[in-house]
Amino acid sequence: MFDMLGKLGEVKKAMDEIKARLDTVMVDGEAGEGSIRVTMTGNRMVKSIVIADKLMAPDRKEELQELLELAVNRASDKAQNVSEAEMKAAGQGLLPNIPGLF
Repeated sequence: MFDMLGKLGEVKKAMDEIKARLDTVMVDGEAGEGSIRVTMTGNRMVKSIVIADKLMAPDRKEELQELLELAVNRASDKAQNVSEAEMKAAGQGLLPNIPGLF
């Protein structure tokens, strides 16, 4: 019982370390052949959005919105993959072998 409580403390510490590390990992999502680039952390916090001047015209508003949505989703997918890989690597050896957990 006490061994399991010790493991839980280790798991919490490892998760806190992963969260801090993911704050330093940057991923990009692009759309429109690079016309829009979204950069976010591994924790999926948007850090920057770069939009090409050609998309700033009022008649291209709908295209801009669609490309921005696509770029954000692509960056988010990459951040999710990085986060899952970090969690899996950290979780091995800390928790009992539960099928499908990692």
